[in-house]
Parts: sequence; C-alpha cells; structure tokens
Amino acid sequence: MKTSPLLQQTLAKLLITLCASGLSVSAVASDATTSPSSVKKQVKAKPTKVAKANNKNTETDTSEPEPNIEKSADTEYKCELGNSLVMYEHPEDNQSLAMRWRNRLYKLTRVETSTGAHRFENQKIGLVWINIPSKGMLLDSRRGQQLANECRSTKIASLETSDTQIK
Repeated sequence: MKTSPLLQQTLAKLLITLCASGLSVSAVASDATTSPSSVKKQVKAKPTKVAKANNKNTETDTSEPEPNIEKSADTEYKCELGNSLVMYEHPEDNQSLAMRWRNRLYKLTRVETSTGAHRFENQKIGLVWINIPSKGMLLDSRRGQQLANECRSTKIASLETSDTQIK
C-alpha cells in the first residue's frame, strides 16, 4: 500500500514530536481513549516576569564553557530556510557531541529513546537535537519551537546526487 507524501510528512512530524516531548505511544493512546466527559478543563497559569527573563537568556547564556572539538569528526547539516549546523563527534565518546549553531559551540548529551531515534539535549540552554536516518531537527525545548528542520547531512546529499547521476 502506497501512502501519500502528505500523510508520510504528517506521520514523520508526529514521530519527531513524540520523541521530542518524551512521550510514549502508550501514553498518547491512553489519552485518545479518554472519554470527553472525563476530561477536565485545564487552566493555564499566567507567565511571570521571571519566566520572560529566562526566555531572553536561552541563546545568550555564555556561562557554559565551549566543548573541546579537537580530534572530533565533523558533519555539516544543511536545513530548511537556509539554516545550517555542524555536529562534532569524538570517536571515544558516544554519549555526547558538540554542535555549532549560530556561531557558538554547545555540548549535547545523549538521551535514550524507545523509538531508536538519536536524541541529544542540553537542558541548561534548552536545545534538543533529534536525528533519524533521513533527517535531523533542532528544537528549543523552552519555547516549544523548531529552530531547524529537514536538516540533511551534506555527505548524504552528495551521495544521493552521485547515485542519481549513475542511473
């Protein structure tokens, strides 16, 4: 059975959203089976001035030292809307990596997932990198926003181009 590109894209976004939020499929399924009569109305708390101050410091926090990228293998990613980033992986450390984003280096630590996606996070800054075989995505977990989407390694892109030319 062949699925439409729109359905595939929607399913991919759902998978990435689930990975990013740390939800399991069973939690989503249990929410879907809850009857409308048992759902209570949730009241959102008003943001405080302290919360607004924290949001301003999300990407300007320079108190964290930059990671050492010597002897690291780098992979450049080109993303939608002209965004780009570089990942640095040290051959002896598969639990963390360094990421160059907007001319600054950040250390990201691996977070285990049940889906098999590679998820790295910097809780202090609020950055989350999710990488699946076909693409990567950078999220701001504090603001709940995508910073970069449809990120593809330039190495993979060059291989796809050469495969197309051979055929």
